[in-house]
Amino acid sequence: MIGTIRKHQQWLWVIIITLTVISFVIFFSPYSKVSDALGRGPVGLGSINGESVTQESYQDAVVEVYLRYFLMHSDWPDKDPAAKQAGFDEQREAYYRLLLLQKQRELNIHASSTAVAQLAADILRSYQRAGVNSLASFEKKILQQRNFTAADFERFLRHEIGMQQLISVAGASGKLVTPQEAEFLYRHDHEEVSAEVAFFPATNYLASVSVTPQAVAQFYTNRLPNYRLPERVQVSYVKFELTNYWAEADQEMAKLTNLTAIVDNIYRERGTNYYREAKSPAEAKEKITQEIRRDLALVSARKKATEVAAQLVEQEPVRAENLDKLAAEKGLPVKVTPAFDKEDGPADLNVRSDFTRRAFGLTAEEPITGPIAAEDGVYIIALKGRIPSEVPALDSIRDKVTADYRFSQAVQLARQTGTNFYTALSNGMAQGKTFTTVCREAKLPPILLPPFSRSSRSLPEVEDRVPLGLLQEVAFRVPPGKVSYFFSTTDGGFIVHVQSRLPMDESKVKVDLPGFLAYLRQARQSEAFNDWFRRQAEQGLRQTPLARPPQPTEPTGAKK
Repeated sequence: MIGTIRKHQQWLWVIIITLTVISFVIFFSPYSKVSDALGRGPVGLGSINGESVTQESYQDAVVEVYLRYFLMHSDWPDKDPAAKQAGFDEQREAYYRLLLLQKQRELNIHASSTAVAQLAADILRSYQRAGVNSLASFEKKILQQRNFTAADFERFLRHEIGMQQLISVAGASGKLVTPQEAEFLYRHDHEEVSAEVAFFPATNYLASVSVTPQAVAQFYTNRLPNYRLPERVQVSYVKFELTNYWAEADQEMAKLTNLTAIVDNIYRERGTNYYREAKSPAEAKEKITQEIRRDLALVSARKKATEVAAQLVEQEPVRAENLDKLAAEKGLPVKVTPAFDKEDGPADLNVRSDFTRRAFGLTAEEPITGPIAAEDGVYIIALKGRIPSEVPALDSIRDKVTADYRFSQAVQLARQTGTNFYTALSNGMAQGKTFTTVCREAKLPPILLPPFSRSSRSLPEVEDRVPLGLLQEVAFRVPPGKVSYFFSTTDGGFIVHVQSRLPMDESKVKVDLPGFLAYLRQARQSEAFNDWFRRQAEQGLRQTPLARPPQPTEPTGAKK
């Protein structure tokens, strides 16, 4: 089988990327959240539809869950902060996979060796940029990070292909969409209206607001929770600048004898539209080359940061000051961030959310963490201090409170003006006046919109004033030639006048319908499969830890 994989170089539909992401519903209560800690498996493995779950089958499922996550996100789930934020649960995913594999066996679904080889070749090709040009190098550079093997990878691929077939079988009813139904839905979504809109922005009424100290003080008192500052942290850090590792990156690039081929493959895979700002293919390929150079520099920076972090771990007792001391010995500059909160993060650093998450995870017992990769380098950080949540005194934020008060009063004035204008507009149009005429008489400039439909995804003329979805919802409720009621927004409100519903371009309808029908059938298939799986899981997983209270568990993130 492994030899067969090496021989195949043809493309296959990319299951790993395009496989339907099943929106599993957690159906057990009150014990659905069996473990908040990633990388933990169950003690009592239970059974699925009366079939006992063995330690080997569970461990294999965990391996496949990890592989699938890695191929979709380029990181392992227990190392990726986004995994926990997205609700990833290793145990739940493993049991879901075991149930689906059981259904594959029941339906006698098997993937051919040819299909597995083709999919493997497709995946390996996407890792050429990382210097992976064979299954052996993929095993060495990727799989062995978790003690996974080529056999694990082959089994995973075989099951992934089976998953696609299972979705086709279990979701088959969803494909029963007739061309007539598809055409009706297409016309509903793509019918366009011609409309104009009158806006009542609060900014137009700011000058009319009277501000007194008493009113501002009362406004502040009534809204104390709005002014509460969240908990903040301050950290010291050592940064391993990416620019310091360009030379090492260049040395590594020089070792890539097939660099040109790697860049060409990446360019072909991404397509000509990926680098629209590039003036030529050569310029686009140069950008790809620089991306590779940056990634290699980041690897070098991370390697150096890891060495320093390892030395910090060895120091006893563990203190935040150890970072300052070790950095001084190595001639590394230490800087301190201003205090920052969880939502905004440090304003003066070009870092990702992982930096903020790990900064807030620091404690007196574990005051140092790293390496933390960022856009322009790698960080090691130490806890400098915590500032508890507090409500600042009015005098310290009086300008902000005053501005908030003025704006809130302006919003009320805008809404009252809009409501009164709707009455005048209705009376004026009843007398034969046009929407434009009544607006101009009120010194209110109407905005003529370009045609739009329910499926329109952008409308630059109004998106900074009203959510597009709200405008679409309002406009398609209004009969042609009529006006909407006044609708409030966070900064005022608006009224829409629908001039007409536009006839559809029948030639475009004819061209688009086949693709729309295919899309609709795929979406319905996914819905049908999810419904089927929900029913299967509710019945089949009742005798598993997912339906029992959580118990202490052992780590299972890698094979033993």
